[in-house]
Amino acid sequence: MSVEEFKEWLKQFDVDGDGRISRGELREAICRRGGWFTTLKAGRAVRHADRDSSGYVDDAEIENLVAFAQKDLEMKITAW
Repeated sequence: MSVEEFKEWLKQFDVDGDGRISRGELREAICRRGGWFTTLKAGRAVRHADRDSSGYVDDAEIENLVAFAQKDLEMKITAW
């Protein structure tokens, strides 16, 4: 999937519609993808991506989440 497709995929889990991904929302995304230890992985992902320590991943931090997903969740995400 491309980075844009990854962003669109994440948007479906933004249940409160605030444009940011919380740990709980990311946990649901990982779970739906068939992942194990989703609470732990979601917490690690948000800590890795969340540069402003808001507790959420926003558009400015999405590249950090992409890097985490590629490395730690073994997702294949391309630039196009």
